[in-house]
Amino acid sequence: MNECVVVGKVMELPEIKKTAKGNTVATILLECEKNFRDEDGMVGTDIFSVTVWRGEAETAREVLKPGSMVAIRGRMNGRSVFKDGKTYRFVELVAEHIDYLRGLSA
Repeated sequence: MNECVVVGKVMELPEIKKTAKGNTVATILLECEKNFRDEDGMVGTDIFSVTVWRGEAETAREVLKPGSMVAIRGRMNGRSVFKDGKTYRFVELVAEHIDYLRGLSA
């Protein structure tokens, strides 16, 4: 099963593009708090790259701004790139549904 749910704060305006086939795709950088404190008592964060497709991508670009809070349900997508004799692996969250959380923005 490949399903993931994250709640976090949008870090910058979503970047939107069109594919060669004309599909709209947006990339959102999402900052999510960890659910534990480190040895100094601080709550850390993780930053995730979220890919959003088609109509949801257009909605995200219109609605989201830095500091907006969202809950995203989707799946993890892993890929590899071979460059300069090394393999680089990337993981991104592909959004299947976004809840725009009103009243919770920073």
